[in-house]
Amino acid sequence: MISQIEPRSINEAITDESWTEAMKEELLQFEKNEVWNLVPLPQNHSIIGTRWVFRNKLDENGKVIRNKARLVAQGYNQQEGIDYDETFAPVARLEAIRILLAYASHKCFKLFQMDVKSAFLNGFLNEEVYVHQPPGFIDQQKPNHVFKLTKALYGLKQAPRAWYERLSSFLLENGFSRGKIDTTLFRKIDKHDLLIVQVYVDDIIFGATNEKLCEEFSELMQSEFEMSMMGELSFFLGLQVKQHENGIFISQEKYIKDLLKKYKMNEAKIMSTPMHPSTSLDKDEKGKDVSEKEYRGMIGSLLYLTASRPDIVFSVGLCARFQTSPKESHLTAVKRIFRYLVGTPDVGLWYQNKSHFELKAFCDADYAGDKVERKSTSGACQFLGEALVSWCCRKQNTIALSTTEAEYVSAATCCSQVIWIKNQLEDFSLRKETCC
Repeated sequence: MISQIEPRSINEAITDESWTEAMKEELLQFEKNEVWNLVPLPQNHSIIGTRWVFRNKLDENGKVIRNKARLVAQGYNQQEGIDYDETFAPVARLEAIRILLAYASHKCFKLFQMDVKSAFLNGFLNEEVYVHQPPGFIDQQKPNHVFKLTKALYGLKQAPRAWYERLSSFLLENGFSRGKIDTTLFRKIDKHDLLIVQVYVDDIIFGATNEKLCEEFSELMQSEFEMSMMGELSFFLGLQVKQHENGIFISQEKYIKDLLKKYKMNEAKIMSTPMHPSTSLDKDEKGKDVSEKEYRGMIGSLLYLTASRPDIVFSVGLCARFQTSPKESHLTAVKRIFRYLVGTPDVGLWYQNKSHFELKAFCDADYAGDKVERKSTSGACQFLGEALVSWCCRKQNTIALSTTEAEYVSAATCCSQVIWIKNQLEDFSLRKETCC
């Protein structure tokens, strides 16, 4: 049985059989990975608290498929230099994910996805860390004992770093090479075939020009870690990925529908554009105040949506400038974006198979477009063949004194992104000329 309700406390969860089983499954992972040892309470050493986090795992259609109970450490009690040292762990950029999708479409191979069960529990700790026994599962014979960690626990500040080091070391030992620019990208060359692996914390995307390499990689990972094979890539970081015979389509249709429902805009009148061409927002100091919390929530939700919707980037960016003391005029502009989304929930990015893979970039600038600070706005987009993989639209940091200066600033920003993409493509064994 799968519970449809997320409990708010351990007292609620312990009375539900499905959540009790989820917590037992989590603790079983701790035993399998030899995460900790029960020891007497140490003297003169801080003890970090623990708590349960309960989440329902959903599929791309919003259906509950799993109850996940996660025991996490209260890492905010950790002291730098005592409980942890280095915490940085690289994370893949969304542009890198889109480049991988475009490359897979260009080479006509399928991408697959796997998930590492309790990934952070695989990372080794260099520090001496103690945590309290988990709520609801305290040893009755040794209630005053604590757990000494040998491996990382979710919530610890050094946990992502420990997991990344464990995974990258394992891949490098097995013949993979790490990307020079994107250190979350790993590749392996076998004669004329290439296997690409992209890591985003505990989610792993991989594909190869020879499907046999994918099977071998899957077996390799399952021999070292406990994995969940999720088949072909279809849902990743909120992006719905549909791999067709003639290309790959990326969208956030489910997210848009949930967003419209959340803000009660799903039945609003449809607009054909996200912003009227003559709209020019300013501080509107005489305007009527609106809820700052709601306005910021709407902006944050829309900013995440720009991962697959370049058509709303400019309008969302403009509205995002007024998150402090938003007025009714600003809220009206944001609601127009939502009304535009009502009529375009299924719009996304299409990457055609076997298309050419030439890197092209375009940029422009809106001179002194900001009415408040008189700063210009830079806009740019980068294509790999016909696949749009990167874009931006943001206010410039300095005030341009001429249209020429604004254009130069925009071009410089665009070129820096082009250089990053060119270097990224070298990790795919590709070298292409750039046309701007």
